[in-house]
Amino acid sequence: KSYWLLKTEPGDWSWEDQAANGGVSKWDGVRNKQAQRNMKAMKSGDLCFFYHSGAKFRRVVGVVQVVREWYEESGGGGAVDVKAVGEMKAAVDLAEMKKEIGGTAFSLFKQPRLSVVPVDGEIWDRICEMGGGYGGD
Repeated sequence: KSYWLLKTEPGDWSWEDQAANGGVSKWDGVRNKQAQRNMKAMKSGDLCFFYHSGAKFRRVVGVVQVVREWYEESGGGGAVDVKAVGEMKAAVDLAEMKKEIGGTAFSLFKQPRLSVVPVDGEIWDRICEMGGGYGGD
């Protein structure tokens, strides 16, 4: 199993939108080639942090699971389908992550503008611990 982080502006698609949508949604609109390569590497069952980005937010708020691997869409883009697994018991803020995990090689810190990044298993566990876990874990 692999771990990922998916960024979204809460004004475009929030955790509340994900949960209200029956928990399943198409994750699309990713144009960056490196982010698309990351999505193409996702396998069914992989877990992803649901990360609110933007000036006021920047925090992990929940966890989704890949339920459909990369597929092409008309117009040249592609998508994966994800299902809500659970909300973090406490959102984990970017500043808190940098303080606790700062010295590690976490792609979120090295490439802050990339919308889909891999997450190392140890970092995944640490962020889950910081957030008190998530519903369904």
